[in-house]
Amino acid sequence: MDMFYFILQNTMFFMIPLLIVALGGMFSERSGVVNIALEGKMVMGAFTGVLFLNIFQNPERVTDHGILLLALLVAMITGIVIALLHAFAAINLKANQIISGIAINMFAPAFAIYVAVFYLHEQHVPFINQFRIASVPLLGDIPILGPLLFQRTYITTYLGFLIFGISAFVLYKTKFGLRLRACGEHPQAADSVGVNVAKVRYAGVLISGALAGMGGLIWIIPISTRFGGSVAGYGFLALAVLIFGAWKPKRILFAAFFFGIMQTVANSFTGIPFLLNLGIPASFYNMAPYIATLILLAFTSKNTQAPKAVGQPYDKGQR
Repeated sequence: MDMFYFILQNTMFFMIPLLIVALGGMFSERSGVVNIALEGKMVMGAFTGVLFLNIFQNPERVTDHGILLLALLVAMITGIVIALLHAFAAINLKANQIISGIAINMFAPAFAIYVAVFYLHEQHVPFINQFRIASVPLLGDIPILGPLLFQRTYITTYLGFLIFGISAFVLYKTKFGLRLRACGEHPQAADSVGVNVAKVRYAGVLISGALAGMGGLIWIIPISTRFGGSVAGYGFLALAVLIFGAWKPKRILFAAFFFGIMQTVANSFTGIPFLLNLGIPASFYNMAPYIATLILLAFTSKNTQAPKAVGQPYDKGQR
C-alpha cells in the first residue's frame, strides 16, 4: 500500500503543472491563437517566482505558505507580461503565431540565465524548499484518502484541482466561455453578433500566460531547490496533453494524469522495486514519457479536432 501511495503522490507532483499549463494553452487556442510558447512562459514564471523566493524568503519561516502564494502571484504576472507580447504580435500585428511562440521559447531561458548570472553570479537560482505539508489536520487521518491526498503533499496540488474546476465552469457555463469558443471556431460569426474578437483573444492569451507562468513555478517546487533556466521540455509536453485532451478540460485532466504517471516512472523508478529489478537502463525510463507522447499523438491526432480558426489572424473583411 505504501508503494501505491508513493506512485500516486509522485504522479500528482508531475501531473498538476502539466494540467495547469495545458489548461492555459486551452484558453489561448480555444480563442483562436496558437500557443507553442508555453515552454517559454513556464521558464519565465519559474525564474521570477524562484528569484522572488530567493530574495524574500525568511530562513526562519521556511514553511510559510504565504510567501509561496506571493511567489505564485509573481510567476502569474510574469506569464501575463510575456503573453502580452505574444498577443500583440498575433492579434494586432497579425504575425505568424508559430514564429512568435518560438521566439519566446528561445528568449526565455537565455534571459533567465543572463539575469541569474548578473544578479547571483551563478546560473542556478537557489531557494529553500520546505513547503511540503506533512499532514493536513483532520483530513490527513482519513483512511486511504488521507495518506493519498492529504499527507506529504503541497498546497499547489489543491490549487491545480481548483483551477481545473474553475476552467471547466468558465469554458462551458459562462458567457465569456461561449464567446471564447465562438472566436476560436468562427470569429466572423461572433463578430456579427457584437463580440469583440480581439478582446476575447487577448483575454484567452493572457489567461494562458498566467497559468503557464504559475505552472512553471509549481513544476519546480516539489522536485528541486534551485532553478537553472529550464523546465525540461514540460511546456511542449503540456502541448501534447492539450492535443491528446482534445482541448477539453476533462480529457486534459485524464491526459495529464497519464503523462504524470509516465514522468513518475522516468524520475522515480529507483523507488519502485519492480521497475528497478528489471535491470533496464535509466536512459530508457527517461525517454519513456516522450516516446509515449509520440506514439499517442501518432495514433490519436487524426481523430482530434482542433478549433477551426486556431492560428488564423482575424480579418473583419472576411465574412
